[in-house]
Amino acid sequence: QVQLVESGGGTVQTGGSLRLSCAASGRTFSTYGTGWFRQAPGKEREFVAAIIWSGDSTYYADSVKGRFTISRDNTKNTVYLQMNSLKPEDTAVYYCAAASRGSIRYPRYPRSYDFWGQGTQVTVSS
Repeated sequence: QVQLVESGGGTVQTGGSLRLSCAASGRTFSTYGTGWFRQAPGKEREFVAAIIWSGDSTYYADSVKGRFTISRDNTKNTVYLQMNSLKPEDTAVYYCAAASRGSIRYPRYPRSYDFWGQGTQVTVSS
């Protein structure tokens, strides 16, 4: 069992930056793949970024590539999402998710993940 707690959300102006953190419980978290998803009001949850258990491979949605960076520190059981050059369309609730399969066979699909956090709100004002 893995419990995930996101933090770092808030309100920023267009062009600003935020760093989200996802703190995980459980001694085996270092073997889990991890992803970030987001959901805006009235829209479906969408993939943002993912990182495999070792950190050697990362995946990004086209809409955030070059602006967002996912990373992890397995010694701290924490995954990060650095978000730069934020746009109003990045406004959403951001969720952290963990996959028992460390290599995450289909990282862009929510069904690949077994555990989810409660989410943190990110609002980008124009």
